[in-house]
Amino acid sequence: MIRFGPAAREMKSMSNEDIFSSRLKLLIVMSKAYLKDCPIGEYRKQAILENARFVFYQSLKLSSEIAAITNEGSRTQSGTDSPRDINDAYIFHQRTQLLAVMAKALAENRLKGQFRKKALQDNLNSISETLTFNVHIKDMNFLKVA
Repeated sequence: MIRFGPAAREMKSMSNEDIFSSRLKLLIVMSKAYLKDCPIGEYRKQAILENARFVFYQSLKLSSEIAAITNEGSRTQSGTDSPRDINDAYIFHQRTQLLAVMAKALAENRLKGQFRKKALQDNLNSISETLTFNVHIKDMNFLKVA
């Protein structure tokens, strides 16, 4: 059998940020599927609820760390992040928390109405745009698989 991708010894172990990113992307996909009127079965409902809970609390933790950095007035570890970058990251995590709350509401069949769906779509667009433009080539080693 032919195996593609890096050897096991060359791969890094998954961090909380990797898991957060994967679960956030899954939550985005499931929310977009809802907006396209795909049915939500029992397994998808449970997956949405579990991922929404994880994404919410992880994002809450990250945004509180950003707030602490901002309140201290100190620089981040790299020393290169500007206040604008810190503010953008804080807003991104606030939007991520909102997505988690909205996803929980849609899984519980409480997200009804044209304006709520539009708010969900706008939030998804904003998060997706941020994820799309903040990707660095060095983080895309997984593309070597294809």
